Amino acid sequence: MPDEQRIEPSEPEQTAPAEQSARSGQPERPAPDDAPANSGPSPAPQETQPDAAGAKAADAAGAGGAAPGEAGATEEGADDGVDPVAAELEEAVLQRDAHYERLLRVTAEFDNYRKRTERERRELIDQAAGDLLGDLLPVVDDLERALAADTQDGDAYRRGVEIIHKQLLDVMARRGVAPIEAVGADFDPALHQAVVHEPGDGHRDGEVVEELRRGYTLRRRLLRPSMVKVAKA
Repeated sequence: MPDEQRIEPSEPEQTAPAEQSARSGQPERPAPDDAPANSGPSPAPQETQPDAAGAKAADAAGAGGAAPGEAGATEEGADDGVDPVAAELEEAVLQRDAHYERLLRVTAEFDNYRKRTERERRELIDQAAGDLLGDLLPVVDDLERALAADTQDGDAYRRGVEIIHKQLLDVMARRGVAPIEAVGADFDPALHQAVVHEPGDGHRDGEVVEELRRGYTLRRRLLRPSMVKVAKA
């Protein structure tokens, strides 16, 4: 048999890029200068697995994290370096000191007011007493002259005493003192003090028949009640 010739398959002809572009109708794309001559197929992108520790930290932050406002306040306080509790305590101490100083000031002012009013009250009392005694001095002078007089005339002596008595009543009237008219009036416990009750012929029940001591009022206020004898039917 004739020797058979083994035909090796020929490699396909590689078409130049220019010819391929011309055939396909697309422009030729220049190859990058730094691209490798024989580059194989690019490897498939690998999927990145999440870090387990980072996922747990993110879950913990999302579940138990503070609210945005609180987180901001905490970050702000941390940035300022001020403890909120210490700041509130300092504010309370300042308010306490201010209230204590105000209390001391008010107490001192009240004490000064009390002393001033007490001093003014004593001055008013002394002034009123001085005015009254000044009006009574002439009466005392007349009484001293009456006692020093050597007279045997009883009528003249009586007239002198009556003048002094009237002078004293005038002084009392100027001060608002008035005698209580009791004889013939009905018994009034607000003005009279009954000392004796006796049957009174010709007198109505409860009528004041005799005045044992005269009473006086000071500007319509009872100064001293009248001691009286009251008729009893």
